[in-house]
Amino acid sequence: MKKLFILLMLFTMAAGLQAQDAEQKLKEKGIVLTTPSAPVANYVNAVRVGNLLYLSGKGPTKADGTHITGKVGKELTLEQGYQAARLVGINHLAVLKAELGSLNKVKRIVKVLGMVNCENSFGDHPKVINGYSDLMVEIFGDKGKHARSAVGMGSLPMNIAVEVEVIVEIED
Repeated sequence: MKKLFILLMLFTMAAGLQAQDAEQKLKEKGIVLTTPSAPVANYVNAVRVGNLLYLSGKGPTKADGTHITGKVGKELTLEQGYQAARLVGINHLAVLKAELGSLNKVKRIVKVLGMVNCENSFGDHPKVINGYSDLMVEIFGDKGKHARSAVGMGSLPMNIAVEVEVIVEIED
């Protein structure tokens, strides 16, 4: 029984050592986080309720403050939409870092709602929002896997290509 307990403890310790270091992953990928953009209306970037952090919808805002705009499938290709969604993910990482001080305090990406500015006939919303989802898994490993909805919109604020909101579980 004692040997089983020791083996269980060693396994648990080894699993902990293999946990994804989100801050290190960010550096390895050469991703530099900028100061999160201020909300464009009467709301805040994030609200904490218990161990959940609700992040407001963000768009694909570049470091210079401009946005990726246009309808995916019309003015933008699927790949450009994917990159826009990835940029939204980077912007959300900046919000998380500002709120938590360290991305390593993220316990789990819980739920993602991705909205794609597109024509009525466009049907590849999930492929666009994969840009966001893939980034979360790259940075957080299994903790980045999440429940998700990917939907099309007739328009988005300022004609941005993509908007994403997310719910994140954080360490106590």
